[in-house]
Amino acid sequence: MSHAEQLETSVVIIGGGATGIGTLRDLSMRGIPAILCEQGGLAHGTSSRFHGLLHSGGRYAVNDTDSAQECIEENQILRRIGRQCVEVTEGFFVLLPEDDPTYVDPWLEACANAHIDTKEIQKSEACALEPELTKDLVRAFIVPDSCVDGFRLVLHNAMSAKRYGGQVLQYHQVQKITQDQGHVASVYVLDRITKTTKEIHCQCVVNAAGSWSGHIASLAGIDVPVSPDRGTLLVFNHRFTSRVINRLHPGSDGDIFVPHGSITILGTTSVATENPADTTPTMQEILKLLDLGTPMFPKLPSYRILRAFAGTRPLYTPSGAHGRAASRNFQVFDHAAEGLKGFFSIFGGKLTTYRLMAERVSDAVATYLNVNAKCRTHLEPMIAPSDPTTLSAHVRYFPFPDISLMADRLGDDLPCVLHRAKHMPQGHNRLLCECEMVSLAEIAEVAASPNTHSLNDIRLRTRIGMGTCQGTFCALRTLNALFEQDLMPIQNPLDELKKFLQERWKGLRLTLWGTQAQEITLTRDIYAGVFGLDGVNNASNM
Repeated sequence: MSHAEQLETSVVIIGGGATGIGTLRDLSMRGIPAILCEQGGLAHGTSSRFHGLLHSGGRYAVNDTDSAQECIEENQILRRIGRQCVEVTEGFFVLLPEDDPTYVDPWLEACANAHIDTKEIQKSEACALEPELTKDLVRAFIVPDSCVDGFRLVLHNAMSAKRYGGQVLQYHQVQKITQDQGHVASVYVLDRITKTTKEIHCQCVVNAAGSWSGHIASLAGIDVPVSPDRGTLLVFNHRFTSRVINRLHPGSDGDIFVPHGSITILGTTSVATENPADTTPTMQEILKLLDLGTPMFPKLPSYRILRAFAGTRPLYTPSGAHGRAASRNFQVFDHAAEGLKGFFSIFGGKLTTYRLMAERVSDAVATYLNVNAKCRTHLEPMIAPSDPTTLSAHVRYFPFPDISLMADRLGDDLPCVLHRAKHMPQGHNRLLCECEMVSLAEIAEVAASPNTHSLNDIRLRTRIGMGTCQGTFCALRTLNALFEQDLMPIQNPLDELKKFLQERWKGLRLTLWGTQAQEITLTRDIYAGVFGLDGVNNASNM
């Protein structure tokens, strides 16, 4: 490591999920120089592997009033500062015949204590608003739940941080944390693309690595009680509810439905795991979720499952509790008491409270650095709203009539994409992904980023491959455009295509029945038959 490239900053943040990138934004807005290091692409971990719920706090009101109040306060803040990331849907908590009716009054009292607005509506009104909801429901209450796009939230925080001088190093894996006389001295990171090493000299390190927090702390000789907990979710190719639907009982598996765009997500399970990267669902979990979700939506077994996926939660487990018995609160640790000044860890919590988590750890860092600047992340929108006049003037350059969804997705990159589209020859800005309305101009702009190295990186930015076809058509179209126009260096295009499709297959392989089985056969015929990619969707890769 003696030949490592030398960098210098005040703070190194480890972890490119919502909490880490939120911390980068907070510190940057306070004028504190910071560099964030992420071992993969932004939001490739827990922040993109959850049900997408922006909590009202109703789920936690009975057992943890403080956490519930944090949720409702952050819910309202994020609606203001992250409008492009949030779909305001509201939510229902519904009591079914199998549920304990004596739970309702304590829940209502707890919601009131946490300042969560609740309103009971008649069964007939609930069923009229949500026709697919079971007619057997006993009671229904409206709460201010909403939906949030984790991919977009992280990206927009990164854009905001960059405007204030924050730096992001993607595909940089932390290898070593050094100290000098009990103070943080530097962080060594491996650039996984170039295979070179950087030493970043700093005064502080913020460990925001989520389920990897325990490993990162161990590099500094510190033990933190973090236990990864895997949660599996199902994605249905139908938006059969317009609102978040929660079952009105103590938190359990398979008791929440969250709508997103044209799909609905059912979650989640809770299984202790030792591997932070354990994101492979099981057939038993899928069948369990279907069984648990059907009482709320009787037609559930007939809906097409688009895919299954899983993520790991970083649970704080000092008492040895696991799963749903473990606390969902977040913790900020100053490890000075353990002999290392300038080293801070933050873990636990929920995506809904990511901004508050970032504020708390940034407060600790600012105090350590003797910086008096206060948090402003709750005051300023991450992304400025797009100008309707500008969008109207450019819509003719795109192969779809409404470019507002694209504008919300792109954030600060929108002007560059509009410029690309405007200067392409007529008809050349073709549609590459019909499911998510992604054109060549958008793909070209994302591919030009120094942080883009694969089709998967493009997926995280544009959502290609995440719609109904699960990459069957858009993967080939995108790769062809990248290769033909030399938009991104790819050494072996077929291997890249195979790797992308195989990742899609991981979420499909346990849901192959009905229409899904027919469509995967088409995919295999296209890629295995026409292009000779015999390893794609092969049982040996299961």
